[in-house]
Amino acid sequence: MIGTLEAQVLRALRELDEAPARTVQDRLRGRGVRVAYTTVATSLGRLFEKGLVRRRRQTCRGGERYVYRSTNFERAYLRDVVRGVVTLFGPSGVVHLNQELAKLDPTEERELRRRLHL
Repeated sequence: MIGTLEAQVLRALRELDEAPARTVQDRLRGRGVRVAYTTVATSLGRLFEKGLVRRRRQTCRGGERYVYRSTNFERAYLRDVVRGVVTLFGPSGVVHLNQELAKLDPTEERELRRRLHL
């Protein structure tokens, strides 16, 4: 599972396609999310450890930095979430999950299906 800040960082990175931590921080600030550079870098590192982003080294003024890119993780992540719901809550959890999905507006549902290749 990922936390709220990690989700915001991941969303910003997806919009940027590929970016270093500073650029992700700038994108978040543009949305009104005030967060330190070190916090963004730490979040990206954790997302990398979870397999949700890739990174490569890039030479820059002053040395090297990581440039991050999100992976196509949605299908695997959703499968893990559904398994977690079933394990923790049983059939009633699945019913509740279906009810929540039914509340999505059509645009959100289409985007979710597109991203999950359904």
